[in-house]
Amino acid sequence: MRDLRNRTAEVISAVRAGERVVLTVHGEPVADVVPHAARARWVAGGTIWRELESRQADAHLSLELDEIAGGTLDDA
Repeated sequence: MRDLRNRTAEVISAVRAGERVVLTVHGEPVADVVPHAARARWVAGGTIWRELESRQADAHLSLELDEIAGGTLDDA
C-alpha cells in the first residue's frame, strides 16, 4: 500500500499498459488492480438486422430444428 501511495502514477501507468497489480498489506495480497475491460462498440439495431439478414445460418439447422420442434428433452 505504501508503494501505491508513493507511486500512484506508476501503478496507474502499469495497469493502463495491461499489467495486473496486486496490492498487499504486510505482504498479504488484499486486492488486484486490473485493466478495465474493453467495452464493446455500440452498434445500431438497424445495422445488426442488416448484418443478420445478409448471413445464413448452418444450412441444416432449420431442418434439425423442424425435426425437434414441439419435442421435449424427454423425447431425446
